Amino acid sequence: MNNIFFKTILKSIFVVWCISLIGCSSGGKSTSNERRANNEELIFVNFRDIRDLNPHLYVGEMYAQEMLYETLINIGKNGYEPCLAESWEITDGGKVYTFNIRKGVYFSDGEICDANAIKANFDAILENKARHTWLEMMHILDKVEAIDDYTIRITLTSPYYPMLTELGVTRPFAMISPKAMKNGSTKNGVNEFIGTGPYVLKEFETDKYAIFEANTNYWGEAPKIKKIMVKVIPDNQTRLLALEKGEIDLIFGKNMLDSDAINKYKGSDKFVSSLSEPTSTRQIVLNTTHPILSDSKVRIALQHATDKKAISDGIFYGLEPPADTLFSKTIPYCNINLTPYEYNIEEAKKLLDEAGWIAGNDGVREKNGQKLHLSLLYNSDSVTEKTISEYLQAEYAKIGIQVNITGEEEQSYRDNMKAGNFDMIFNICWGSPYDPQSSLAAMRQRVYGDYEAQQGLHDKKEIDEAITKILLSVDEKERQTLYNFVLTRLHDDAVYIPLTYECNKAVYTADLKNVQFAQTQYEVPFWLMYFDIAN
Repeated sequence: MNNIFFKTILKSIFVVWCISLIGCSSGGKSTSNERRANNEELIFVNFRDIRDLNPHLYVGEMYAQEMLYETLINIGKNGYEPCLAESWEITDGGKVYTFNIRKGVYFSDGEICDANAIKANFDAILENKARHTWLEMMHILDKVEAIDDYTIRITLTSPYYPMLTELGVTRPFAMISPKAMKNGSTKNGVNEFIGTGPYVLKEFETDKYAIFEANTNYWGEAPKIKKIMVKVIPDNQTRLLALEKGEIDLIFGKNMLDSDAINKYKGSDKFVSSLSEPTSTRQIVLNTTHPILSDSKVRIALQHATDKKAISDGIFYGLEPPADTLFSKTIPYCNINLTPYEYNIEEAKKLLDEAGWIAGNDGVREKNGQKLHLSLLYNSDSVTEKTISEYLQAEYAKIGIQVNITGEEEQSYRDNMKAGNFDMIFNICWGSPYDPQSSLAAMRQRVYGDYEAQQGLHDKKEIDEAITKILLSVDEKERQTLYNFVLTRLHDDAVYIPLTYECNKAVYTADLKNVQFAQTQYEVPFWLMYFDIAN
């Protein structure tokens, strides 16, 4: 008991120390009404630094890139919307895309954003083509031409139905000022982070803060809040304490808040908690090249031993519904007839018996002198994955599987995932608007852990070939048939254990208005927000 008390005291001291650092880290005043009264400043928080915001690579924080850069089109609630392109036309059976570029748009350094600047961006992206080959577009892109100062034409060698989606998401097809490139190139870095978006990056200190200010050259409606301060606070509890002290205004993001925080502020008159519609699928990926997990009976046993409803109710208070399939039925092409793996401990035990794994005296199953030991890797930057890991560790022990759990910071976790250095690992589907096409397309390349995890499947080649046909198909009926085939194979192969359908989360001060969730879970629409301290 004394040891527990001692640890509690140490934790309290640590939290107080973190809070003191928050107040001292740059950014000026942390007081409330003065900066809010005239929409002078919003203070946001993230668990890590903004990192490299080069829009043609995949490192920087996407919410920050959305503030600085824009694409040819936007993906809104009702589909594709004009952005840097005012309009477009698709001809030659879906192989030619002609975009009419909006006039009067300038990068924040004063450089004009016309067809020539956009062509320079495509040239820079294509120079680093090997980095983007997970996009099928890269394999079929024939040429990009500036027809005149305000017309861009993209020609493909074959039709490609996700074309507009890939042009509309955050990266890599966001536009940076040609002046910010290094001799017309971006693959080895850029000189500055200069875009056409509603905000500009004014100042940052690594691992401490970043300051964004409204872009005075912005072509669209000017954002109401003039400055966005982003503080770096890795600890979940410290973030909540800073919110309650008025030192930050907004916590936003599915991994930035747990369900306890959402419930805590329900009904509060000082803070608002919000939850989006389901965005993506929280899942466990099973590595089929692992000697134990190569047996489909073991993988299916794990499916039956996973109580998704208990996870939904016990960890998420029902805020994240149980996931029966890899993609929610609300996702396009995914409302198909798949039989979920029901929670059934006895069935799980039976399958392990059939696979030759016999319960040992210590409760852990054995086969040919080998213990049934598996490891589960999670992202320690997520505030929920550790809790789920501990729950699953206890659940799987009931069927004789000993699971060792390990948490690693996000970059290390992703590096191990990409390299296939895992038995079981947490992952998510990409969410709207990337699903299902982008999540599936990436399975054919070493983008995340899917490619390595599927290498032990007897039908991996067939699955990959079907995914490629999906992306190139112009026949809606054929496309649905191919999706049925791929999704059924992945379901029957039991590579993925869907857990819950994730929701995006936000908690913020009650006088911050118009906080919305976008079509992509990675975007924070600061430019729509404003303060109203009168209410």
